[in-house]
Amino acid sequence: MRELFQEIKRFGELQRALVGITQKMLTEQLRELEADGIIHREVYPQIPPKVEYSLTELGKSLQPILETMHEWGVKKEEDED
Repeated sequence: MRELFQEIKRFGELQRALVGITQKMLTEQLRELEADGIIHREVYPQIPPKVEYSLTELGKSLQPILETMHEWGVKKEEDED
């Protein structure tokens, strides 16, 4: 989700940004986030198909919480080193 804070992304962009995630896992996670109303999936009627993902207002409202959790995780990792 953090990848979508800055801009709309396509599936391939998300997969490249999330090192180590499988296509199957990313697809499942995106479907769950869409079902929960956190992200929006826009399909454009063209060949080849173009699909973009963006945050909904609900998803955007989670940004401060997720940023704080990320900062906590980074600090914890630094403290362990």
